[in-house]
Amino acid sequence: MYLNEEQQAILNGSQGETMAKVMKTLVMFGDAFGAEKMVPVTSKHNHLVTSFGLKVMAPVYDLMQQLLDAGVKSGQTFSVDPRPLDKNVPANFLQNFVFNKLMYTKQDFYEEQLKKLGLLSDDAFTCACYLDQVGNKPEKGDILSWAESSAVVYANSVLGARCNRNSGIMDIMGSIVGYVPYFGLLTDEGRRATWIVKIETTKKPEAQLLGSAIGMKVMEDVPYVIGLDKWIGQELDDSACTYLKDFGAATASNGAVGLYHIDNLTPEAKELGKSLIADGAREYVITDAELERVKANYPVVWKNPDATPKLCFMGCPHMSLQQLKDWTDKVEAALKEAGNKTVLIPTVFTAPPKVLEEFGKTEYAARLKATGVITSYICPLMYMNNPLCKKMPVITSSNKLRTYTSARYYTDDEILAAITKGGK
Repeated sequence: MYLNEEQQAILNGSQGETMAKVMKTLVMFGDAFGAEKMVPVTSKHNHLVTSFGLKVMAPVYDLMQQLLDAGVKSGQTFSVDPRPLDKNVPANFLQNFVFNKLMYTKQDFYEEQLKKLGLLSDDAFTCACYLDQVGNKPEKGDILSWAESSAVVYANSVLGARCNRNSGIMDIMGSIVGYVPYFGLLTDEGRRATWIVKIETTKKPEAQLLGSAIGMKVMEDVPYVIGLDKWIGQELDDSACTYLKDFGAATASNGAVGLYHIDNLTPEAKELGKSLIADGAREYVITDAELERVKANYPVVWKNPDATPKLCFMGCPHMSLQQLKDWTDKVEAALKEAGNKTVLIPTVFTAPPKVLEEFGKTEYAARLKATGVITSYICPLMYMNNPLCKKMPVITSSNKLRTYTSARYYTDDEILAAITKGGK
């Protein structure tokens, strides 16, 4: 790999032994992927994926302490993935004991390390860091050093920034040294589509289900999606961005997609069109029947497949302000139709702290609270990592949560019916 004079000097120790180790780590990472050079990180802020203070993550805390002891700070302030704990989310005595005494025992300690290293703010904990209220939205063409899969795919696809799917800790390394290896999704060639996906459904596809189908088909490749603009429009307004937020998270978790192009909609597709499609690209046609096939093949990992749901999680990735408002309207209307005053299944809507703060200023907040729905900044996945919570029959419309936990997937309409009318 070619290093310029400044990069070579850092590797040689001009900024100290610790910075030399950080640069060496990034060089080795780049070498593994055939990177030809390093390029500057240009985004205003960074985002870290590692947000949870699990007791077993001692090597992470040791690494962070080495950086702090050496006087090293992130070159950018950064947001972090959601916190794993929130006392407002339903949990019994034993579950709370496991959370607080056995699992996330280093949470406070780790958060102090993050603050010293360059945390954007005390409440900058969310997987949807690109939402306006959070204040970490990259510009088109920005080079990032991120690792959170749902944020990477959104930044690449919807915002037109450039970022590889890095591993955890590698995200902070790039931010500290200010450079990342140049390969993959940072390059023009790496952003070309090797799949053409044709949407031939008779109705608007469920975002999480469509993303799941595409992710499982193309895996880590780049898809160029044709026909989706018919259903979500040709402008990146709030509705389209919300749809793509959830769609992209499913492509990234059910496969390993780091970038997709939507014909007539996403920035590069609007600018370059079908010239983004590589020669020999394969084709995948999605119909109503194909989406039903995909959904029917999801495994049910509940001990009792016929169990009544004990909890519902919405917001993985975190919900936007508009989603909270829209769901308030939907829950109220469905409850009224069913003749019920509050939800029949304990239900948690998760969103960034800053979004929840803004939501709390609206008349929707009191209305949603009256339905019995709980709002939280928690990471549902981290909640479900508790062995005692894992055994619970939990429902969700998040394909990411379904993939990584024992939660069971239902469409938004099915979730709405379950929480307002009962059943599963």
